[in-house]
Amino acid sequence: MNNLFVYCEIEDNIVADVSLELLTKGRSLANQLKCKLEAIVIGSRLDGIERQIIPYGVDKLHVFDGEKLYPYTSLPHTSILVNLFIEEKPQICLMGATVIGRDLGPRVSSALKSGLTADCTSLEIGSHEDKKNSIVYENLLYQIRPAFGGNIVATIINPEHRPQMATVREGVMKKEILDENYKGEVIKHKISTYIDESAYVVKVIERHIEKAKHNLKGSPIIVSGGYGVGSKENFKLLYDLAKVINAEVGASRAAVDAGFAEHDRQIGQTGITVHPKLYIACGISGQIQHIAGMQDSSMIISINSDANAPINQIADYAIIGDLMEVIPKMIKYYKKNSK
Repeated sequence: MNNLFVYCEIEDNIVADVSLELLTKGRSLANQLKCKLEAIVIGSRLDGIERQIIPYGVDKLHVFDGEKLYPYTSLPHTSILVNLFIEEKPQICLMGATVIGRDLGPRVSSALKSGLTADCTSLEIGSHEDKKNSIVYENLLYQIRPAFGGNIVATIINPEHRPQMATVREGVMKKEILDENYKGEVIKHKISTYIDESAYVVKVIERHIEKAKHNLKGSPIIVSGGYGVGSKENFKLLYDLAKVINAEVGASRAAVDAGFAEHDRQIGQTGITVHPKLYIACGISGQIQHIAGMQDSSMIISINSDANAPINQIADYAIIGDLMEVIPKMIKYYKKNSK
């Protein structure tokens, strides 16, 4: 009871990266709270799934294995979590800010009247003083996320209701196995205890998932363009550079909104979070919304005609100039020196 729970998403019996990231963070938070880390996995044919989860430091894994539980549908998964949480009374529940998490999280929090903070970029443990009522709350979950269009970073707390629930974006936290031989308890639950047959009213007849056209999250080098690139035609120059240096192409929200690049290439608060070894920012001003998605890059090179652009403040190297002149030179000299 009063432990920290992580809901683990699965696809083809593979645990999602965002869930593994949350297990790593959850282990750290549980250590601070001196409580156990528990995980929940719901699906079909889950034999051996614990081998993917327990090594992240999970003390107890709740397994719900049933033919009707995969692929995901809202009502059965909601019913399981609501009833399990009524039994276990966790103090914290974490989920990925994915299509599933954004559907499941609000349903569970609404049923339990617990509240939910969506799209967090950081989680911490801390205290809060209610000066008006002279109450000090200890060991609260600080749910941190950009707010008001990314102009501020808000810290949200839920002092009085449990569980404290948050969804977290993929890529903002690191996943790290704690111990390959970690000893955790596996509990296989009886499905009918948690779900009424009426919850299976929706049946998935056909399911299609389109694979990503790129590998932004896994690429060691990213060439990213902003509104300053000027046009969709000019963006082709970024693809030329990326091809030469074996990189992926990303974009800021402003560039995507202007139609210069596809939405699935958007990096930032409302896009993808990346951690490349090298990030080349072309014509990107560097608003907080974009920086939130790439600030952990090992090295940042900025190409911008504005010497005062905010991106230059976090860049390791800032090239001040017209990118239409700078990039062709980069391509030319890279080809020349890579032979």
